[in-house]
Amino acid sequence: MRYSKDHKAETHERIVKNASVRLRERGAAGLGVAELMKDAGLTHGGFYAHFSSRDALIGEAFAYAMQQTTGRWRKRAEQAPEGKRLASIVNGYLSTEHRDDAGNGCALPSLGVEASRANQKIRKAFANKLEEMVEVIAEQFKDLPPKTARREAIAIISTMMGAMVLARTAGTGEFSDEILSAGRYAALRSEEAAKPRAGKPQPKTETKTGI
Repeated sequence: MRYSKDHKAETHERIVKNASVRLRERGAAGLGVAELMKDAGLTHGGFYAHFSSRDALIGEAFAYAMQQTTGRWRKRAEQAPEGKRLASIVNGYLSTEHRDDAGNGCALPSLGVEASRANQKIRKAFANKLEEMVEVIAEQFKDLPPKTARREAIAIISTMMGAMVLARTAGTGEFSDEILSAGRYAALRSEEAAKPRAGKPQPKTETKTGI
């Protein structure tokens, strides 16, 4: 049976989406091509009509997962009031909802170590998407010089990622919640410390949740 180009593109996207969820849940070792193709209603042999290799699929799945996070951050910033946009991103990221839904969450805490061990093409794709994430956070420091804003953004992302890794490792109890709270405090304290240099008033942080 012949399929249209649109149908093939839709199937390709569905496979990538499903792969990105499984990558975040199970890691690359737990990504089974046969299972993915079955879910897409295709045979194992049909895989090569969409991807040149398993690594090619993993690379696309990595990029898709990170693009999801970047999109969420931009949306949260756009919807938050001026002065609370970074807090909206941080509080949404370091939430119990995000902690408990790794499959649909940020790729950094789930796949950062795996990406560092992947081939050069996947590492490059990962680094490019990470640059976009840094840019989103840096945009929240409009009154700082670009290099300073970038430094603040990298520090905040590193804090958020580390806190999420530790919180998931600790489980879903009180200690894990404490780690998330400490991470929010540390990430937003970085913003507060930067504001006197920028000549900006210090806004209160908010407590909304969401990935």
